[in-house]
Amino acid sequence: MKRASTHDRLQRLEVLTARVKSEDPTTIGDVAKELGVSVRTINRDIQILRDQGLPIDADRGRGGGIRLHHSWGIGRINLNYTEAVDLLVSLAVAEQMNSPLFMAQLKNIRHKLMASFSPSMSHKVKGLKARIQIGESSSSKVLSTYAPAAAPVVGHLHQSFLMQQSSQITYCSMDDQKTKRTIQPHYLLLCYPVWYVLAWDELRYDIRTFRCDRILKIEVQEDTFKLLPISRFKKSLEGINAI
Repeated sequence: MKRASTHDRLQRLEVLTARVKSEDPTTIGDVAKELGVSVRTINRDIQILRDQGLPIDADRGRGGGIRLHHSWGIGRINLNYTEAVDLLVSLAVAEQMNSPLFMAQLKNIRHKLMASFSPSMSHKVKGLKARIQIGESSSSKVLSTYAPAAAPVVGHLHQSFLMQQSSQITYCSMDDQKTKRTIQPHYLLLCYPVWYVLAWDELRYDIRTFRCDRILKIEVQEDTFKLLPISRFKKSLEGINAI
């Protein structure tokens, strides 16, 4: 008897996963007949899927029905592009903070999320963690003027940051002066709870730091930029907790 290859096994697992996720009644015997393997083989495949976290219920016997446990639902989650980007940035922040309390499954979650992206997007995601810096908590002076940034601003900033696209922003300075800038968001800095974007500022033709909650409006542009090394931004970080 010809021994099944790894490719054959992976194909069986894909078919079996699709069957148990569907709403149609499915039995072990039906799947075994369809795939041309024994019931014992399908039972082994079911155990592999269970070990991977898929909660499959199976009735005993050759004609036993198989289905996902009634509590299953996480596999059906659908994220739009903005939600996926926000989640990736949040995971990168959690990893960078290196808190053992929340680290148990972060890598697995990130890997599964990355699998849904194209190869070019995955490449950008892999470097995301290194582009997020964690500083000291914000001073009382900073907190006295802080308010969370608007959700649309955060979403567009995350997109611009991840995809390395320039953005046009309307920015409000400490003295309430509003200016329009075109920036390249190279790095993000968290001085909890205040976020800063470390950027190249086309208006000043130099590196500048912007408090995210002071960005009033942002429009992502089509043009992309090449990432600058973090060493170029060290000087701009001096005294940041007082602005």
